[in-house]
Amino acid sequence: MSELSVNHLLGIKYITEKDVELIFETADHFKEIINRSIKKVPSLRDITIANLFFENSTRTRLSFELAEKRLSADVINFSAASSSVKKGETLVDTVNNILSMKVDMVVMRHPNPGAGIFLAKHVNASIINAGDGAHEHPTQALLDCYSIREKLGDVAGKKVVIVGDILHSRVALSNIFALQKLGAEVMVCGPKTLLPKYIGELGVRVETNLKKALNWCDVANMLRVQNERMEISYFPTTREYTQQFGLNKSLLESLDKEIVIMHPGPINRGVEITSDVADSKQAIILNQVENGVAIRMAVLYLLASKMKHDDR
Repeated sequence: MSELSVNHLLGIKYITEKDVELIFETADHFKEIINRSIKKVPSLRDITIANLFFENSTRTRLSFELAEKRLSADVINFSAASSSVKKGETLVDTVNNILSMKVDMVVMRHPNPGAGIFLAKHVNASIINAGDGAHEHPTQALLDCYSIREKLGDVAGKKVVIVGDILHSRVALSNIFALQKLGAEVMVCGPKTLLPKYIGELGVRVETNLKKALNWCDVANMLRVQNERMEISYFPTTREYTQQFGLNKSLLESLDKEIVIMHPGPINRGVEITSDVADSKQAIILNQVENGVAIRMAVLYLLASKMKHDDR
């Protein structure tokens, strides 16, 4: 039985192409299971998983929770917004308290980049990064690449443009790493103020004209503008952003070819994408949501298997 090369999923940059392929093959298997009438398997019946969310999240948290329950794990949910963290408790104290409850795995979202790496060094549990600041969001990138593979047959050789707020996006960074690992060509497109200065060093193309970017690509991944991460204004008005970087039906129909539309959610309808595009046949946004559960089941299952194997 193949196994992952890592004990934690901290970021795409720490895993190999083989790891990604193994996660995808395992997700194929789980996808069959979640489409059956009995959707549960006893694979993680003896595993306790703590979901630690130090930042708000609805979709990722629910997706992980569903994946954990489908695998029959015991689940502890912890939301920092209503916890002792507010009273000044440190990350290590919080986690040690949770680990003293004999937790095997921790799924964590945290506002600070590198929080998962820090945690992995200090606690004896398998850590899955569910988003650390504007750094990485590995399971989102895995489910995005898996959705492209499902729709187009393969990721290698495909042209993918990531549009929007690249500067504040952990989804963009993880996607760039994952797509490149799997042999896709990547372009980023957005206002210059929302493209990080180092972006050229990542081996991606840069385009500030949305129509040119869309004519180039096979897949467009539309990111939302992360207003909650902005202390200053990066563009004059939302209306102006939408005019230059919003995807609408007439722009989509003016292209030379049919492209696949993706969005990691939550969608700001009418800003980066109009409702008629989000709900169109070309959009695979709901497939991404379904695939998210299968990918997270695969990651949890493979890390738990590795943990059991290492304990032998």
